[in-house]
Amino acid sequence: MASLSTHHYPLAERPLRYAVLGAGFAGLSVAWHLLRHSPEKLHLRIDIYDESGIGGGASGIAGGLLHPYSPKVKLLWQGAECWKECLKLLKIAERVVDKRNSNSQNVELEWNLDESIIRRRGILRPAMDAKHLSILTNNAQNCLPFCKIESIDKDAAEALVPNIKVPFNSVFHMPEAVNIHPLCYLQALFLACQDLVEEMSTSSFGGKELYMHKKSIDRLSDFEGEYDAVIVCLGAKADLLPELSGRLPLRTCRGVIAHLQLPDNVGETYPDHSPSILSDAWLAVQGPRDILVGSTWEWKSRNYSSGVSAEEASTALKQLLPKASAIYPKIKDWSFVGAKAGIRAMPPLTSFGSLPVLGRIDDLVVGNHSCKYWFFGGLGARGLLYHGLLGRLMAQAVLFNDETLLPVELTSWKR
Repeated sequence: MASLSTHHYPLAERPLRYAVLGAGFAGLSVAWHLLRHSPEKLHLRIDIYDESGIGGGASGIAGGLLHPYSPKVKLLWQGAECWKECLKLLKIAERVVDKRNSNSQNVELEWNLDESIIRRRGILRPAMDAKHLSILTNNAQNCLPFCKIESIDKDAAEALVPNIKVPFNSVFHMPEAVNIHPLCYLQALFLACQDLVEEMSTSSFGGKELYMHKKSIDRLSDFEGEYDAVIVCLGAKADLLPELSGRLPLRTCRGVIAHLQLPDNVGETYPDHSPSILSDAWLAVQGPRDILVGSTWEWKSRNYSSGVSAEEASTALKQLLPKASAIYPKIKDWSFVGAKAGIRAMPPLTSFGSLPVLGRIDDLVVGNHSCKYWFFGGLGARGLLYHGLLGRLMAQAVLFNDETLLPVELTSWKR
């Protein structure tokens, strides 16, 4: 295919073409922001490639506990801005679901449009020993005013979650924290991208196009000459590309999440008003009889399957249930109904913490580089928090072809 370089073709004659590789948190955020921040008169085509479809990788099976803090309730890097940007995308996703519900639009999805994508009940973080309590207490003093951390006593904790076990007379409550249904959210965000394309194409001169391709990517060089830019958002699977294999500062870690349900013959359900729990194992509440428990950490795993064997599930339960029951003993009454797994791409540790990895990667791809190559990965276990802000910054860097628009902390790995 002939080169689509903007130096030889007026924008009115052909679209600027971007390929986004990956349809998880990173990829869909980038796609949304490329559409949202591109000039109104720019004719833009975005092709999203993911062999597993929307949310088919680690993003789609994440626990969904969303807050801007570390496990020790320390505010994360750019926590305030990340929190705000993530809430904006969540609101956009909710709005598109409400719109389709009100219009009774028939959309083929893997979830019921009546099912909420956000559970707003907060999160509890118990202290497990005296040292832990001291650390949490100090860190909680620097919490955000719009995502507070409140220290509550045992009685208040038991009022929120009956039968919770509090090792010390202090639990940290994040009332504004939320629990997301990741797959529902990602599918809703893709619908929002489609709606934005339709809206911009009817109101602007240039027009916008968006296509989803459920197909595998063998190598980056295959895109040379067909696209103006390629943004790699494949998570741990980026290492499977020959150009990037062994050349990124990322470690793989497989995590198994157990799905538990309360049997019909057990009457005492998890109260609808009760928050999820973040401890040595987390409990992400899906409903009164529906809980996800996670997660295991298997470092250096190369098992990219989302499926979990009976043996792997059994091993995961032996790790997770003792940790979960230490804080919520009633979990022993719940029945295991299934498990799912994903590979996290874990970033290196820096003076700012474990931060995602972003930047131009032209030097890793053989070719004449009429196409510009970008990387957005290493979100680790915080993809949901980071994806909104970093997706916007990445989109702006691509649109302006300017890597300096990315935070230097996230591009320093190249040096």
